[in-house]
Amino acid sequence: MSSSPFRALSVAILRGFLRDKASVFFAVIFPLMFLVLFGGLFADQDQSKVDLVQVGSVPFVQDLPDAQRSAFEDTFEVTTTDDLATALEDVRKGDADVALEQRGDTLVAHYTQTEQVKAAITQGTLRAFVDGSNVALSGEPPKFALETERVEDDSLTTIQFVTPGLLGWAVAMSAAFGAAATIQGWRQSKLLRRLQLAPVGTPTVVGARIAVTLAISLVQFTIFVGLAAVAFDLQLTGSWWMALPLVVMGTLSFMAMGLLAGAVTKTVEGAVNLANFLVLPMAFLSGSFFPLDGSPAWLQRVSDLLPLKHLNEGMLDVMVRGQGPGSAVVPLLILGGFAVVVTLLAARLFRWETT
Repeated sequence: MSSSPFRALSVAILRGFLRDKASVFFAVIFPLMFLVLFGGLFADQDQSKVDLVQVGSVPFVQDLPDAQRSAFEDTFEVTTTDDLATALEDVRKGDADVALEQRGDTLVAHYTQTEQVKAAITQGTLRAFVDGSNVALSGEPPKFALETERVEDDSLTTIQFVTPGLLGWAVAMSAAFGAAATIQGWRQSKLLRRLQLAPVGTPTVVGARIAVTLAISLVQFTIFVGLAAVAFDLQLTGSWWMALPLVVMGTLSFMAMGLLAGAVTKTVEGAVNLANFLVLPMAFLSGSFFPLDGSPAWLQRVSDLLPLKHLNEGMLDVMVRGQGPGSAVVPLLILGGFAVVVTLLAARLFRWETT
């Protein structure tokens, strides 16, 4: 690959992006508006059943009257273990919503801030059961008490859990829209035909487009993390730097989706609309804006098939949940596989000129 044509094409693509105010707005400013909105005005959503890990013997649960026990079982999906450390790790990773142990007459509920809604539901529901048991002991001082403890560091705030999802959406939108608009814009202006006839290899053209798109995504990452840290006290945890390869692989995946949109449409408007049709619903179905725990099981299974879900979950693991680099391996493989398959499909459908 010749460095001079590559550099010239990269500069031309970047200048075109910067001159297109709409592209800059939707790639940088628009997602930041959502970051500020969710960071400052985050509100809980409604949810359903809660996964509870019972640690050791919990006489409070075992001694519940039949009616209350039935309600308890309808509210919580209970598993048992004797290992508190393992239970806390399950909660921290999101595999369980709460770990419950009993110390004397005090119930201790260990919850996670990663799932804001279930944290509130868990505490409120357990407190209702405790209050109900105390009322049942009429005429006696309250026997049971409830304490709640977060499994995460106390420094973690709501913005920790909002940032990865919004960042994933911003990366997906910018990469898909940019690729879709570029391929159609070049086709309509006959630039693709001139590039085909020019002494510039296809790898140089593709490499320049990829390099610019990746550079824009890394700038997005820097701006997001910087703004969240300065304005909302974002504090990164675990192997947060693994979010960078996740952003790179996510960018390639959604760039491939944009190329596919550009390949099957005939106008710039059609390419952008198709990219929007693919990305925006995916953002809602992948947890970018709110958790999906209260949604039907079939919808959650559909979500598991979407690349944005794995990008969001991967970044959440390494940026918030304190997981090591290994937690990003599966999301990286899924995103990489998606990028290869969709790119091959886009290449097969690609035409140099609109027919």
